[in-house]
Amino acid sequence: MRRIAMLLTASVLVTGCSGEKSSSAAPDGHRALAVPTVSAPRQAVPAAVATDTTLPKVSGEFGRRAALTIPKEKPSGKFVVTSLLQGHGPRIGDNDVVVVDYTAKTWKSGTDLPGTYNEGQGPKVFPVGRGAVIPALDRAVRGQQAGSRVLVVAPPAAAYGASGNAGLKVAGTDTVVFVIDIKKVIGAKSTVRGQQQEVPDTLPQVHADRSGVTLAIPGTGAPKRLESRSLVEGSGRRIAAGDTVVLRHAGAVWGANRGEEQATLFDSSWLQGPGVAVVGRGNLIKGLDQALVGAEVGSRMLLVVPPELAYGSQAQKDIPARSTLVFVVDILAAE
Repeated sequence: MRRIAMLLTASVLVTGCSGEKSSSAAPDGHRALAVPTVSAPRQAVPAAVATDTTLPKVSGEFGRRAALTIPKEKPSGKFVVTSLLQGHGPRIGDNDVVVVDYTAKTWKSGTDLPGTYNEGQGPKVFPVGRGAVIPALDRAVRGQQAGSRVLVVAPPAAAYGASGNAGLKVAGTDTVVFVIDIKKVIGAKSTVRGQQQEVPDTLPQVHADRSGVTLAIPGTGAPKRLESRSLVEGSGRRIAAGDTVVLRHAGAVWGANRGEEQATLFDSSWLQGPGVAVVGRGNLIKGLDQALVGAEVGSRMLLVVPPELAYGSQAQKDIPARSTLVFVVDILAAE
């Protein structure tokens, strides 16, 4: 799998981050699409329509690279999202996480753009409605069902904006055509299933369900080494370094909450929806990277991360210097 930027709602988990909460992807977040940073000024995105007088022709099966034939006529400028194959899986809403494959071309030149079916690439995984990807993808999947194939005709405002993308040789006037295969949906309220195991009283106690999570921190001192406990045993595949994982997580500072039955969380994706991260590639703090590689999908993990595997002497927002951090992490999926 290629390296993509971490998309967790808690940006404090990223190595060297300031601790400000953010839902945006870093500029190199999706190399095939070269997504512009979401903070950059963009044109207003037009409302999507279901059809147009002239549309590209699409052939091929769901789950395989689509063959796209671009019309000789100029594009109308409309933002078109039309279903080519109706899926029967869950319907997609904001804060769900989707796994998609896609094929892409520019309309004017008919140039193939890098897509997920290209050799060495893999599915695109992103949270919906958080500005993590260009509008052509984000808005195209919203309201669709897993198993659907969707044709998207994206004018510049819905694709790469007025500046285009020089790396892909996409001009600021280019309309881009996508065929998107929606493979999987992880719901915004998803949590792992299974009976939660007990842990010693010397470790934080966790209560988590679909509605929220609480952490009770012992009144004793924090462990000096990384503690990694499986609260719910997963039955999925083991995560390897470089995998893109879908996680639900919450974090607290041990020292500031010592002896508290309900710790103050410095961040929690239970409030918004699952996040997406690449593990084992330095995108996360060292303690999380170490604990997640080798864990099984479907697991709920309790992690106690000492300062040297977190932020050391560098203070973050809501996290004092030399803090031991406590996390509960649900591993929902991996690609």
